[in-house]
Amino acid sequence: MQVLKATWDIFQNQILGMKRLNNIIGSALSAFGLNTPNRWIGSIQFFIYDVIKIVVLLCFLIFIISYIQSYFPPERSKKILGRYRGIGANSVAALLGTVTPFCSCSSIPLFIGFTSAGLPLGVTFSFLISSPMVDLGSLVLLMSIFGAKVAILYVIFGLVIAIIGGTLIEKAHMEKYVESFILTARSVDIEPLDLTKKERLTYAKEQMLSTFKKVFPYILIGVGIGAIIHNWIPEEWVVSLLGSNNPFGVILATVVGVPMYADIFGTIPIAEALLFKGAQLGTVLSFMMGVTTLSLPSIIMLRKAVKPKLLGLFIAICVIGIIIVGYLFNALQALII
Repeated sequence: MQVLKATWDIFQNQILGMKRLNNIIGSALSAFGLNTPNRWIGSIQFFIYDVIKIVVLLCFLIFIISYIQSYFPPERSKKILGRYRGIGANSVAALLGTVTPFCSCSSIPLFIGFTSAGLPLGVTFSFLISSPMVDLGSLVLLMSIFGAKVAILYVIFGLVIAIIGGTLIEKAHMEKYVESFILTARSVDIEPLDLTKKERLTYAKEQMLSTFKKVFPYILIGVGIGAIIHNWIPEEWVVSLLGSNNPFGVILATVVGVPMYADIFGTIPIAEALLFKGAQLGTVLSFMMGVTTLSLPSIIMLRKAVKPKLLGLFIAICVIGIIIVGYLFNALQALII
């Protein structure tokens, strides 16, 4: 058991966390006569380390996920979802969302396509919630920083929110609140081509490069904010706002995160810095969920497809679910970290 634990620690810290890379960067800065304990130099070290780490993990994960996704084009996903009914369909939709590395805005066209194709509304909403909030990439990235227990629970709770959210929308019979042009649109059934292994690898490479170009600016912004929090924001400020002494920290973090637009690759550096400064785990994860699942651009896009009552229900379900998950993580923090 000790050997397995030691092996896992090496994998988490050196392979996923790339701790040795941080030491190498620190040594390189020192070799240039730069004092790493200095706040400015410490911020530079944090920035270089986190950008390299996230970019390497991002490119590797998106390549693997995109290769898997090549077996699940929209047409095939629609057929898979069409075989199930009730909560089983919501569960499958939420799980399918985990193999689609999309941000909240990128998930909406697929949501519209699935809804136009006649899939149950609750099923399409389960997909819409899980796709940006939970994916295989988030699992590995969270493991690299927070450990396996936190990462697995994050994914499980995210899937639960997606399944329950979709089920509630289905039970509420909200179809009349979908814009008419969505319901009357005709879905064209296109049989997915059988791709060769080389074509799938090419597709995965193209998706990796496309995703990288889209998210890299947000990585730089997220890491920059994380570097400021890590080296410049006083610890007592973070603790007073997001620590255990503030019972409304989860709500505050969720409300602050919702209007922002980024994906998990841009929010993880901020979350890492907040946790390091003394913010509670659940509060940090609520912020991440809020940023990745709901954003002002995605809400504006979704409003073009659904009417205000359905949009409001969707937002309320996500916000309430994220807040509940945040408090659950705070209650479990001592056990899982």
